[in-house]
Amino acid sequence: MLKKLAQYPAKLSMTLGNIFAYAEDALTLWALKHRMNVILREFGDATAPADCFAFYRPSFGRRSGKGRAEFGEFDAIIVSSENIYLIEGKWDGFSRNKRALITLRPEQKLRHHIFSWYIRHWNLKYANGWERFTEEYADAFRSEFPDKKIAPPESVLAKNIEYVLTTLKEYCSKSSYKPNIKNVLLFFYNGKRSGPPAITGNGFTLVPIDYSQEVKSNFIQL
Repeated sequence: MLKKLAQYPAKLSMTLGNIFAYAEDALTLWALKHRMNVILREFGDATAPADCFAFYRPSFGRRSGKGRAEFGEFDAIIVSSENIYLIEGKWDGFSRNKRALITLRPEQKLRHHIFSWYIRHWNLKYANGWERFTEEYADAFRSEFPDKKIAPPESVLAKNIEYVLTTLKEYCSKSSYKPNIKNVLLFFYNGKRSGPPAITGNGFTLVPIDYSQEVKSNFIQL
């Protein structure tokens, strides 16, 4: 098989030109690439989009029930020179939006609460030392979240959390600001047919994004 592949180096080195994708996850990735300025503007964030970085759908475990350490997936996390944005994404399903109000589910709000706790309590002195972190903070975590447990050392979950925390803390340490955590709901809608709803959810900000000019027969170009 390798010999056969070696016969076609030109084909293997070709770069894919256009990617078209569908649905809510695709719209979120499109927004990260092409509408970062809309998100930043909503918060008066003066950071240039090129100076931000983002995690797309970072996984913190899907089995996020009672008594477990996992707490689900964000649709994205954006880090700017002013804020850390924890993002959930929703859309109108490429149909007329009939929802006047969006209510965030308890597990979504809990996800933001848990990861915000990790951001506030973890710092770079714990890099490559998750066991030490858990020894010092397991009781505090249990007190804050009685039905959950802190991510155990050597678990995939702990490694994922630590990598994201290390990356954003290293970025934040290059500036003098203390990072502010913003809980964000991106809502994608067709502005030709409807508008965005309102939101209910303590501490969340709705950022509406109109995709109507960008879709091609319900597909979005990334």
